[in-house]
Amino acid sequence: MTKSKKPPVTLSPLFINRFEVDEAAPFKRHLNRLEVEIAREDYAGLKQVEMVEPSPPEEYFGPFEELTERLLHTTQNNYNRHLLTQLQARVYLDVPRYHIYYRLPDRCIRFVPAWRERVLKRFFGQVPLADSGWRDCQQVLPGFRCKYLADGAGGALLLQAETCDPELPLLTVSHGPYDPHTLEVALYFLRSGKGQAAMINLGFSGREPLADANLQKLKDWGVPLNPSNIDVIYPYVDDLGHPYCYTHEEGLCRYVSQLDCPPPDLIVDVHGYVGTYAEDERVLVGMGGLPPYPQLAELGRMEARADVVHLQPDDRFRRGLTMVRELSDQIYVQFCTGAHQAYQLGLLGGLQLIGRTFDPHKEVSSLLPGEERSYLPQENIRWLPSAGANAKQRIEACKLGSRALCLHVEIPTRIRRQIALQMKQWAINESFTSSGI
Repeated sequence: MTKSKKPPVTLSPLFINRFEVDEAAPFKRHLNRLEVEIAREDYAGLKQVEMVEPSPPEEYFGPFEELTERLLHTTQNNYNRHLLTQLQARVYLDVPRYHIYYRLPDRCIRFVPAWRERVLKRFFGQVPLADSGWRDCQQVLPGFRCKYLADGAGGALLLQAETCDPELPLLTVSHGPYDPHTLEVALYFLRSGKGQAAMINLGFSGREPLADANLQKLKDWGVPLNPSNIDVIYPYVDDLGHPYCYTHEEGLCRYVSQLDCPPPDLIVDVHGYVGTYAEDERVLVGMGGLPPYPQLAELGRMEARADVVHLQPDDRFRRGLTMVRELSDQIYVQFCTGAHQAYQLGLLGGLQLIGRTFDPHKEVSSLLPGEERSYLPQENIRWLPSAGANAKQRIEACKLGSRALCLHVEIPTRIRRQIALQMKQWAINESFTSSGI
């Protein structure tokens, strides 16, 4: 293997999970414990692993990008690093198809982004290998067009209404594969006339686990990867060491420039999360905990009475809250206006907010030891503003010229599943109608 001449890669502490891997039990989960073991999130259709037979010749891999040294250098999982070295694995990325190949001395294994391919075939009838023009997608989403934009990290799906309404928000789905059913949530809002356009990230960020059936295949083949931080399958960072989990936020201006509408003044970033208990149906709206901090004057009129804070949202904020209110009768807004000034507010019936302010350095705790799963013990509720992705999106949104308000909306598992079922029911009803039944 050729020795890399690139400078050492330093990952931000935000992305480092400090845990010990028990090499005697390589299939013990360390990451995704909330998602997989508590909320029972379904990742079975996310990625698929298959044996390529016969093993392709050397020239087959010529057009691909080799990732071997990058993965060995940047993975946070020593068990997987040692395993790949022991197996003499060479790792390649077929960039247009977003397939990963593990080329071993005696065989070849391929990882297929199954969810991504299903989504693209649903809208385009095939998997585009390069940027597409705008296409009609009436059968999937009446009244909308679709477009695929390629990049080195899985690409993005753009959706836009045929008639632009600048009063409607732009929807972003920054972690499409990692947050199950968030695509369905975005489609639900678009079909309900609640959004003018949507941008869906189709690539991986390094945290998406392999389902147990795939792990068993690898174990049977003698490649027992540890599912904890499975970034050795799809790259977690680019060749400069920048995390891929921010590509969608950092590409916001590029995506907006593709739309035929004025820059949005409201962006609703749809995510999925696991609450603090199995039946948790609280929807969280975050507006950032890192610079640039949101300004209270841009959100509405605030009054503080003793320990209680009241916020009367302005028109733009109300539009976003009205849209989110449709998901649940339990809506909570969280944000910081400084390093030691945080707000936790509940949404009341008249769309006014009431809650408290506090120092996040004193009150925010970790829900699970060894993982960045923040929550407020006093309310037993998850805490969003520490997420760096929202800050990245707000930085990019400042460049649009519309002073866009960015709402980071986290939707719990139960509600996302209900919306996915609703979308399936709509599809069945439409099928019956079109067939004359």
